[in-house]
Amino acid sequence: MPDGSATTVASPGWAMHKGNMQRISAFAETTALMGDPSRANMLFALMDGRALSAGELARFAGVTPQTASGHLGKLAEAGLVVPTRQGRHRYFRLASPSVAQMVESVMSVAEELSGRPLPSTGPRDAALRRVRTCYDHLAGEIAVAIAGRMAERGQLVLSHDGAALTDAGSALLVEMGIAADIIRAPCRSCLDWSERRPHLAGAAGTALYRCFVDHAWFRQREGTRALEITRSGEAALDRWFGIRA
Repeated sequence: MPDGSATTVASPGWAMHKGNMQRISAFAETTALMGDPSRANMLFALMDGRALSAGELARFAGVTPQTASGHLGKLAEAGLVVPTRQGRHRYFRLASPSVAQMVESVMSVAEELSGRPLPSTGPRDAALRRVRTCYDHLAGEIAVAIAGRMAERGQLVLSHDGAALTDAGSALLVEMGIAADIIRAPCRSCLDWSERRPHLAGAAGTALYRCFVDHAWFRQREGTRALEITRSGEAALDRWFGIRA
């Protein structure tokens, strides 16, 4: 090395500190975006997995289309929503299941820490509390009952921190017509907003939801995340899980 020259080497501790600061900054930016009531309403409206137009989201948020466009631009730039153009319209959807899980978790924690006595948690609408979509899987009383019954029967190892199908659980889903390769993909638990107990999410949770919809056991209610249980759905819940709807 030539005389008079110097080389500064960042210590591992500094690199770790810098990485933590970047993560904290990203966390602060994301929570600030969600902290605006209009943007929070838009994210909540997208929780059923559908793509909605900017005009529809403006009505959900109670703002003008111009204001909604600005909010959606910020959400898209942050990677929370994804825009798709179809003809003259632009539609928006949540960017990923992890975003949906974050929204549902924040709603749950916000109610728990609100400081106000709450007679109940989650949505007030009885239909939403009964069974609804949580982005790409089932939520509500029925979803929690399914997960609980599978755990009781040794088909699912379930906790607030995770979930895993047992061989018996995989066999059950295969018997229901769900492809074995989907079942082998990781599954997880998701703390239910209204029930405060875990329901099944991840690949297995999504496959189970699609199975119920494809067989017309559950039907999506127009303009809401609530699902309607059909007569054949009542029979399916009883047959496969021993649940009387």
